[in-house]
Amino acid sequence: QVQLVESGGGLVQPGGSLRLSCAASGMIFSIKTMGWYRQAPGKQRELVATITVGARGSSINYADSVKGRFTLSGDAAKNTVYLEMNNLKPEDTAVYYCSALSIIEKDYWGQGTQVTVSS
Repeated sequence: QVQLVESGGGLVQPGGSLRLSCAASGMIFSIKTMGWYRQAPGKQRELVATITVGARGSSINYADSVKGRFTLSGDAAKNTVYLEMNNLKPEDTAVYYCSALSIIEKDYWGQGTQVTVSS
């Protein structure tokens, strides 16, 4: 099993910044992909950014809507991934979920953290 604990959500004005953190524990060696998804009220959960680590290195994937504004990074020593969110817009308001995908294609999810962008 893998446990994911998120932190860093909150209320921010348009144009502001937030950083989300996701700490993984448990069977960390089994994880091949980690990242963030979000779900706004009345909408489906959507990908924000993910990082996949393989034999040939790592690759990061961003949703078009966040490219140039959000940055995904990781600290392997702390088993933590970060989502740096800049120039936030009201449409970024959502519950943000940390996710992990294991090498046997099993999904894990955090409890979610609310991000609200409003003046």
